Amino acid sequence: MANDTLKIRRIAIDTYHENVAYLHRDCSIYRAEGFQALSKIQVSTNGAKVLAVLNVVDDTSIVQACELGLSEQAFKQLNVAEGSLVTVNHAEPPKSMDAVRRKINGERLDQNDFNSITADIVDARYSKMEMAAFLVATGQNNLDRDELLFLTRAMLDSGDRMNWHEALVADKHCIGGIPGNRTSMLVVPIVAAHGMLIPKTSSRAITSPAGTADTMEVLAEVNLTPDQLNDIVRRERGCLAWGGTAKLAPVDDMLIAVERPLGIDSQGQMVASILSKKLAAGSTHLIVDIPVGPTAKVRQMRQALALRKLFEFVGDRLNLHLEVMITDGRQPVGHGIGPVLEARDVMQVLQNDPEAPADLRQKSLQLAGRILEFDPDVRGGQGYAIARDILESGRAWVKMNAFINAQGAKTLDLHPGQLCHEIMAVSDGVVTHIDNFQMAKIARMAGAPMLKKAGVDLLKKLGSPVRKGEVLYRIHAEFPADFQFAQHLARQDSGYTIGCDEQILKSLIEF
Repeated sequence: MANDTLKIRRIAIDTYHENVAYLHRDCSIYRAEGFQALSKIQVSTNGAKVLAVLNVVDDTSIVQACELGLSEQAFKQLNVAEGSLVTVNHAEPPKSMDAVRRKINGERLDQNDFNSITADIVDARYSKMEMAAFLVATGQNNLDRDELLFLTRAMLDSGDRMNWHEALVADKHCIGGIPGNRTSMLVVPIVAAHGMLIPKTSSRAITSPAGTADTMEVLAEVNLTPDQLNDIVRRERGCLAWGGTAKLAPVDDMLIAVERPLGIDSQGQMVASILSKKLAAGSTHLIVDIPVGPTAKVRQMRQALALRKLFEFVGDRLNLHLEVMITDGRQPVGHGIGPVLEARDVMQVLQNDPEAPADLRQKSLQLAGRILEFDPDVRGGQGYAIARDILESGRAWVKMNAFINAQGAKTLDLHPGQLCHEIMAVSDGVVTHIDNFQMAKIARMAGAPMLKKAGVDLLKKLGSPVRKGEVLYRIHAEFPADFQFAQHLARQDSGYTIGCDEQILKSLIEF
């Protein structure tokens, strides 16, 4: 083996959207080149190359002095056999960091700047620290609306785009923050049953107790290849699948991997993230749901209106027909929080079960009705009635079963986790407040979304009369440790406030 080459060793570590390389401290190349931990290196072999962040190890069981270890992400990207010979060099710093530094200093960036930044991020030229610098520099209100347009366009161009070759491709998206808000699983079968194309590719939960993909996975396979996705959508006019298998705006996924742990969730970045993904998925018509409430992401109506203007500005300039619905975000939607419990709620609504959550049903019909009015054959104001007829006639239920069978049906088990703890009301009165954030946190502590049967089952909603000792909700878990964590959190703060009718915050929303 030549002195300037090393053997590739696959290190079974998932570094999640970051290429990481491992060199032994006694490696001759490490010493000769003056590499340092966390520096960027370029790994090359036979025309293939990857950029990676260097980690230095002292344990030969991890990597030997003659080897270069690559994390799962980097090994897959390099795409060569384990044991192949590679060369290692210092990586050139990303030139676009100059633009990031200018933004940190308060300067305005142009389209070329954003194109360069996103291209370097996709090529793994940015470390997570450098991506964090970009996110902080562009966070909060540091992007004007033209810069937001430039960022969205750059993110859109960072990956593949789907083309369904139809004039009307519908979609909907909620900005999040409301537990149990599984309206997509009702809207999509209703709209598809009408005959409109609505290929719904959704994300998994990041900070919530369940995403659409997590909940649909209780019923059917959601990890579909692009070819499978295309076949199902062409046949059934829609789907409910995970979007991670397609390379749609990949820079967005890489930024989210850094954004979420830092708790950065600026309005501008959120708009760019949502619209780049929807446009990349081939959407031509989009409904955006913005819930407003004291513990929602958007807490005041003026914030919602400002956010709506941003969505409309960018959507208009990227030829996306976009409408924003501002909805009631004062409390969780439906009864269940967590994949199995939310799937149960969805199936109850689809089957017109008398015990189905009325708020989930109503909100889904409102959203579906607005989408149906994108159809030029549907007159304005008629969408809701058509959506209700599709649901009540059972056509939406039939369409959902068609999705499930086409994607690959799972064995149906909608029973929540057997470990169960009931949270009681501490006084007589009515429920005046439910904390969305706290309820989501309790469900996550119980094990959701990783454990499908974990979560929270709500028995009382805003305005419900209660007596002292009456059950407000049940915590469900599958493992004792999760169960104890969730109980402890609920004892600290149940997430519920009991008072009198006059203390209930009135909704600012009128459908």
